[in-house]
Formats: sequence, C-alpha cells, structure tokens
Amino acid sequence: MAFIVAVATFSACNPLDKTYKDLGDVPEPVTPAVTDTIALSAADYGKLPASNYAQKSLSFKTIDDAKAGIPIILAAKYPTWGDKSSVTVTYANSPATITLEDSVFTHVAYTLVNPTDYYVVLPPTAKNINFSAANVLSYLNKAPKYANPVANQLAVLTFEYYESGVTSTATQSFLYIDGAWKKIYTISAAQYNSVGKGGTNNDFASADAALLPQYFNTFLKADPAVMVNAKMYVVIYVSYKYYGGSAGTFQRVLPLTFDGANWITTPVSAAPLAFVKTNGTWVADNTVTYTLAQADYTIISTTTAGTAVVRASIAKYPDFNVSSTTDVDYWSNDQIIDGLTQWLKIKYPGAIDEQKFNITYTAYSFGKTSPVTKTFKFTSGTFVLQ
Repeated sequence: MAFIVAVATFSACNPLDKTYKDLGDVPEPVTPAVTDTIALSAADYGKLPASNYAQKSLSFKTIDDAKAGIPIILAAKYPTWGDKSSVTVTYANSPATITLEDSVFTHVAYTLVNPTDYYVVLPPTAKNINFSAANVLSYLNKAPKYANPVANQLAVLTFEYYESGVTSTATQSFLYIDGAWKKIYTISAAQYNSVGKGGTNNDFASADAALLPQYFNTFLKADPAVMVNAKMYVVIYVSYKYYGGSAGTFQRVLPLTFDGANWITTPVSAAPLAFVKTNGTWVADNTVTYTLAQADYTIISTTTAGTAVVRASIAKYPDFNVSSTTDVDYWSNDQIIDGLTQWLKIKYPGAIDEQKFNITYTAYSFGKTSPVTKTFKFTSGTFVLQ
C-alpha cells in the first residue's frame, strides 16, 4: 500500500511537467524556401484536373489561363516547398484556331460589279473606277451585301485595285474578327504555282493538308511585307482555296504564329511566368520589370525631383548625369530615387501592396551610358527602395 501511494504521489507531482511547460509548444519544422526554373512537360500538364483543357492540349490559350492553371501544377509538383519559394515557368501558348462562319467558296467569293459596287464608296462622278486598300475596307463597312457581318465571317473579294500608280485586278481576303473587318493573307496564283498547284483552279486538296504549314511558312518568310512586322506570338491568318472533291470547293483559313524563326501551327513557348508561394498558396508573381523610355524621362522632368536645371537636362537627354558633383545637371542618388518614386506614382496608380518594381534607367558618366536597375516595393501606399 505504501508503495502504491508513493507511486501515485510521484506521478501527481512529476517535476518534469514544469520543465515541459517552461519549454512551451514544440515548434513546427521550418520548410525551406526553394528557387527553381522549369519548362512544363507533358507530365506536368497531366497534374491538372480533367476539366482543364490544358491537360490534353499541353498548352494554355491565354496568359490568364496560365496564371490560373500553373499554380495547380506547382502545388502537386512541389507539395513540401515552403513559403517564399519561387519558380520561373516556361509554358506553351495554344496555337490560334479559327472556325469560319461559312467556307463554301461560292458563298464567300464575290467579284465587285463595275460601277455599282464601287459607287458604294466612290462618288458617282469618279473617273477612275478602282479601290485603294482603304476603299475596300470602307466598302465592306457600307455595302448592303455585308451589312450584318457575324464573327469569323470570310469575304474573298476580286476588284480593280489601285496602288502606287498601278491598277490591277486583285483578289484579297477579309475576316470579320473582334468586331471589325480585317484584311488577311491570301495565297497568290504565283504561290500556288510554286508548289505545283497552279493552273485554272489554283487550289489545294486533301493530299496537301500535311504540307500546308510548311508551304505557308515558306511563303510568309519570303514576303518582306510580312517579315517586317514579324514578332514573337504574332498571328497571321492565311486564306487559301481548297478542293474537297464531291463535297465541293472551299475557301479555308489557317492561322500561323511566329515563334521567332518560323510561322508554325503548333504551340509556341510563351514568355516565362514567375510564381511565388505565399501563405501556402502558389500565385503568379506580379513583379513589374520595366526600362525607362524617352517619354518616362519627360514625365520625371515634370516632377519636383532634383532642381529645375537637372529636370531640364533630363527632358532633353534621356538619362541621369552622374558624372561629377560639380556638373550643373548632376543627379545625386537621392534625387534619382526621388524622381523614380514620383514617376512610379504617376505610371502605376494601380499598384498593390507588396508589389515589386524592377526599374532600369540609363546613367550617364563621363561620356558613357550604362543601365542601372533599382528595385522598389509598394508598401503602405508608397514606393520604397529595396
């Protein structure tokens, strides 16, 4: 009995209890932040739910879709990564697609009647019955035949075309897209002929389907008027005639996207997006990276930063003079920060709390210019240098 009482007494007055209480709760293990750069693979897209189209297409149609879908992939791919982890992700943009409202050739092709159709735009007293590029678009917007266009409606017009002092018969294609008629690229008789498809009809057939992206890429790259505006992600809609056998003849449109080297119909790698893990959730990093242009220096010249002399200088020369403190147009580091801070308030009135801005400006020093980058964070309603 005495032994039992002693045990009970020891259990009730265990001196280690106080020690444990003094130590407090055992802290949760800290998961380190990790930084990585990845390109999404087919397996990564497979981590998306079946309801997300990108799981099968292995690409996103818009940047907003990418910002919504990639965090799901990262959560599944890196479940143990801690807060403040960051990943720069390269993903694929879905190729552009188009479903025409009607593609039957006899429905979409039209030869303008002289002079009736031309008078829709030209004055009845016009001596020269022909259209310029602007006239054709004006005709589509005014002609009763095209009074009620619908999305993805195609019009293939043959008309007398005047350009650079020369009149010729031209056939051009126009697509009603995003609420307006736009001229699109039309395969020419010479281009059909260059691949053995010229002749009376000038058309492609089912046997040519797999070769069309290759053909069109060659045509577009050989066209100076196209390549002068070729930039990453630019889409060109190519209109071409297609013979479908017993089904009839059609005018089809194939969109191609420039990937920096070629015009392609497959997904194009998009500019990388950065994501950070915050409070256990992956979100798109909204950091702004920007390099000042001439107009931005002009804006800074209208602020109160520095002196009237240095502001006048920056309005004339798009850089900050940091050569010597004895120069009348010398910008001190504090003045530059002040100028950039005031400019940020004007440039980014919609900045959100904790958003970062990497701003690159040009510094002029003893005859040479060089880029300098400063990082600011929008905190409690103001931009603060980091």
